[in-house]
Amino acid sequence: MDKQKAQAIEDAWSKESIMDVEINIIERMIGCRTVEGVEASISYARFLRLSGLTNDNYPLFLRLLEVENHWVIDSLIGDKDPFLLLSSIHPNNYLILNAFKLLTAWHPGGIYPKTLAIILGVLQASFSSPKDGYRIYNVSINDVNNLGKHLNKELGQDDANNRCMLDILDRIGALAGTSQNETIEQTARQANGIRTFFFDKRKKMEDIIPQVLLVKSDYIAKEIAPTQLFVD
Repeated sequence: MDKQKAQAIEDAWSKESIMDVEINIIERMIGCRTVEGVEASISYARFLRLSGLTNDNYPLFLRLLEVENHWVIDSLIGDKDPFLLLSSIHPNNYLILNAFKLLTAWHPGGIYPKTLAIILGVLQASFSSPKDGYRIYNVSINDVNNLGKHLNKELGQDDANNRCMLDILDRIGALAGTSQNETIEQTARQANGIRTFFFDKRKKMEDIIPQVLLVKSDYIAKEIAPTQLFVD
């Protein structure tokens, strides 16, 4: 084969076009709309876990948290405490932004509790010092509402996820009275208000959080089960 024909063939399939095909296949896989996709995603999650979390690959871990399939999440977590899964990544704007994006995308009850725990672990670490956390990411009233909507009043404060959310709201609420910035004050007051409504049995959460955010879902109803699982 002469060089001209070889070049024409290479031009038809450039590295970029091959990468586009690969990305498309991975996105379809992560969609978990088929048994094959679920099983491939489980293997991919396991590969990431065994490869180890780093500052270079943690966005891939965040991407997998969007997968609405608890078998995939279990494969990503392994035997690690979900609250600590991303603890080795220092809080940053990208990490916190994506944590709140996920909370916004999920309906109450529509996400696997361990997945929620991973995100709550990120936010708890990020706002361990409320002022430092706010300097990294300017949390808004909308963010606070989308965090608070995942509180399950029926389970009470002894539930691990509830306890963590209440702690995060308490830390954000601690910003009240610390700044002349009215946006910070309003956000802090809303965080404190959500905590108050949670603890007050006479009050309903829809009276402090927009009702549209409180529409419930069921993560199990949307899942496709794998037929085969890895045994580590």
